[in-house]
Amino acid sequence: MMLVGLTGGIAAGKSTVARELAACGLPVVDADQIARDVVAPGAPLLAEVAREFGAQVIGADGALDRKALGAIVFDDADARRRLEALTHPAIARASMERFKALADEGHEVAIYEAALLVETKRHQQMSALVVVTADDEVRIARIIERDGLTREEAQKRIAAQMPQQDKAELADYVIDNSDGLETTRARARALAQALRERARLRPEPTNS
Repeated sequence: MMLVGLTGGIAAGKSTVARELAACGLPVVDADQIARDVVAPGAPLLAEVAREFGAQVIGADGALDRKALGAIVFDDADARRRLEALTHPAIARASMERFKALADEGHEVAIYEAALLVETKRHQQMSALVVVTADDEVRIARIIERDGLTREEAQKRIAAQMPQQDKAELADYVIDNSDGLETTRARARALAQALRERARLRPEPTNS
């Protein structure tokens, strides 16, 4: 099975592309969903996060208070690294289990959607890398509308991440999501076809 990484900066639109690829029949493994699952109420990792960052990151319902945790890690690079050191191994393990299940089901291509795919160097484990980009002003407007943040807060969230241009330089495919939904969906459909063709042209694995 050909495993394709899909990433992009905050509000670039990688989830829009992922949904269209899924509509084209390509299975998508969402690292964000896996990240939520591994810190679900009662999960051992949730207790580790609370020990590291304090009880205030746990809501009254026993679930992770993502807003409280985000307020800590977005302004503190060291705190962000500590959080990633806790969560990324668990996310990687759960992701690998899902990839194996998809391969066992006979899929030719699977998409791994992850915001920090390049930062964690997991893109090196992929057969191909897709990076979704968008103009910064478009991203800022999306963050303000989607998350209810101020312009300054939106800019800080973008600045806290690896520059999207640096990610794009590593990509096999780049989708610009600055030109409207229908244009992006058309680009994603073309990408799905290209990925299927690439998977079929891959050499068969040999047994040594």
